Amino acid sequence: SALHVLPLGFVESSCRSRIFWMKLNKLLLQGKFFQLEIYDPYSGPVLLDEQLASRCGYVLSEDVWGNPVFRASVLGCHVANEADELFSLTVNIKVSSFSSMRAAATYTYPMYCSYASWASREIVCEENYMEVSVKTDVPAVSNDYTVAWMSALPETQNVAYQQWQLMFVSPSGRKRITVSDAVKLGYSFNNSLSRVYLRAPYHSNESDVNVVSGVTMNMITSTSMYRQRWLLLLIDTTVSCPVDGISFTNTTLTWTVPRVIPTLVVQESTFLSKSIVMGVDDQVIVNPEEMNYLLEYNETHIRITIPTGAEGGKLESSISGGVYGVTYCIDLFLEHTWTDADWQTTKYTVIKSITTPFMPQMPTVINNTVPEERLFNVALGHFLPDVSLVAITVGNVPFSLREAQHHGFKIYETPFSNGTKAFILEVSFDDLYVLREYVNRNETKYTLLVNYTLSVGLEMTLYYHSAEVECVIADIVVPEAVGSCDEENLYLTLPTFGLHQYWDLYLGNKLLNRHLALTNGYLAATNSTHLILQIPLFAGGLIYEEVSFQKIKARFDVALRKVRTMETLQMFSISCSFNSSAFIICHPDGTIMVSAQMKTVPAIDMSKTKLRDSSCKPKEYNEAHAFFKFHVTTCGTSVRFEGDHIIYENEISYEKETLPKQSIPTITRDPDYRLTVLCYYQAKETLVLGAFSRDPATSPPFGSGTMFPRSNTAAYRRVRKALNVVSRVSKDESFTEFYGPSTAILKQPMEPVFLEVELKDESPSVELYLENCWVASSPDFNSNPRWNITVDGQVVLTVQLTH
Repeated sequence: SALHVLPLGFVESSCRSRIFWMKLNKLLLQGKFFQLEIYDPYSGPVLLDEQLASRCGYVLSEDVWGNPVFRASVLGCHVANEADELFSLTVNIKVSSFSSMRAAATYTYPMYCSYASWASREIVCEENYMEVSVKTDVPAVSNDYTVAWMSALPETQNVAYQQWQLMFVSPSGRKRITVSDAVKLGYSFNNSLSRVYLRAPYHSNESDVNVVSGVTMNMITSTSMYRQRWLLLLIDTTVSCPVDGISFTNTTLTWTVPRVIPTLVVQESTFLSKSIVMGVDDQVIVNPEEMNYLLEYNETHIRITIPTGAEGGKLESSISGGVYGVTYCIDLFLEHTWTDADWQTTKYTVIKSITTPFMPQMPTVINNTVPEERLFNVALGHFLPDVSLVAITVGNVPFSLREAQHHGFKIYETPFSNGTKAFILEVSFDDLYVLREYVNRNETKYTLLVNYTLSVGLEMTLYYHSAEVECVIADIVVPEAVGSCDEENLYLTLPTFGLHQYWDLYLGNKLLNRHLALTNGYLAATNSTHLILQIPLFAGGLIYEEVSFQKIKARFDVALRKVRTMETLQMFSISCSFNSSAFIICHPDGTIMVSAQMKTVPAIDMSKTKLRDSSCKPKEYNEAHAFFKFHVTTCGTSVRFEGDHIIYENEISYEKETLPKQSIPTITRDPDYRLTVLCYYQAKETLVLGAFSRDPATSPPFGSGTMFPRSNTAAYRRVRKALNVVSRVSKDESFTEFYGPSTAILKQPMEPVFLEVELKDESPSVELYLENCWVASSPDFNSNPRWNITVDGQVVLTVQLTH
């Protein structure tokens, strides 16, 4: 590799207390690989690895922003030491575009540190090592030999190093080893001009774990020994560092360190704290409260509390188990200086990188839609800056951001004061992919279904979040109908907007479609805005409110119902009076009304007209008309079957006067008058009836029942035999599949029930009339309440509850 000039802004360094700090700019390392080499003045560069780092007092990690950070103790293996006051260390930074580090560029970076204010004992608790350094006083030598002794110091230090031994005390016993053997175990021991130091990894075989004031400590109890013929030097190099003490709540993290550590303070009564300082990265925080940090201590503990998301740390998004959340990390250090009787001054430094556990954060969908603008405005938040929106799906149709913008969706970000952001999506109510549903009377429910695809964190993990936003606005005009009449027809005119889309017209319980209109004899015409329905006076579906031989009052009712729910929104009703001279009306309930017109010469007395049963006389009459009203089961009405129809027939005739009454031959001056009356009914017709209860308490959410027939016993006696009457419940309106006898049938409230009563007798002289039919809550024929369907042979068109 070749030496290069450092790029501007690539490296920052500082000297904090007795620690070298160096930070590399991650932006200048994007897409590249790097290594660090420690320059040894005697043997050249040495590649930094984990084993070398913990033994020699180096740390290579990242700060919370992802920038590589290198820290080194001024007592590190390769640090040049001038009189324990000036320290220098040179690092080679190798950068390559290849993982093999070929063709690497090498940047040499020297660092300098000045530190003269050594305490009697200094302890550093780093991420990967513990270090204790102790001030030593070399015995005085006579003045005559001082200069010569000082000039020979490097050689004597080498000899002295070989003569040092270490004594470890652990639960397994005492262990005494040489310095060279200690190096093989991962320790580093050396002495400088005025200090002896020991560096040890965490959790070595010679270490012990104990709990001090609730905090777990890793401790190495050791004594360093130096022996010459005339000198025995024993130095306490015990070190103890916290390995936990971190706790979390939903909003804070707390770091607790024991204030007094018994293994380091033998005479606790003489203990006195002189200074407690906290810092972030390599900077001392003089006024923690200004950054919302809390530094507090009592007789036993020192406690630092940091709000989650506080300045100096970093919130980072991540995904765990498909759930979005955040972690917060911050690099702290604590410096505690104290005095006691055994050690004049101890400076105790702990460097700690803290990361909270994963904290789930459910994204919030905020509906800022303003109905008046007919525009969905939906915010999805709150997200950290490391989250980006990459795609959306609207109504099951995927869009990239570019496609979404091109389609007409508006997507943008909005920042919040706490550093988070939300993604805003704006979609028109009238967009193709917005769902619409007609609700209530005159409202539309617009529904926006969105699935967001987001890229989360540095790993760019994909995260999906769905949202459903609804808005109901009154933007539909329920149509109003206009009715009119002429001499022979009723007319209904109403707007076509929404017809068949939101609502339909119903005649009774039948959909008023083209087929029904044609069957009933209606004429329908439409233009661009309206439907005009022409209903002839004697067309099907009319209700005759008043019928006499001179006047007919007819009403046409049509219901406006919702397409989906069948709920009736409005009833349109036209009622008109007509002058009519001759007509016949066959009611669904079997009532026949006939207005007969005189067309004879000479004229006859219409009061003397009659039906087959001579007791059935006209209800009204005048010189030219006679009006009859009777039921198909009375007045001598006969019945026959032709194809799919039942035909009821009667006859209006005139009772002639004869002169003389008893003479033969009969002489009369009255003309013949015979008028045949025919009414056609469909042999098979499904009659749909609606039922409701006046007392909601009697309306259960569902119902079940069985159908029971009971024949009139008096009729049995009259015909002198039992009639074969069968009643059944059909599974649907086709009346082709039926439930078995005495089978319980479960029905929902608005679900129809299809009833059939059939006479199986083949005798042509026997007819079936459904006299009384009702629904009850039990098989008891006398039970109450009951819902009448037919009473005395008459159909009850609106079924109501009776008690």
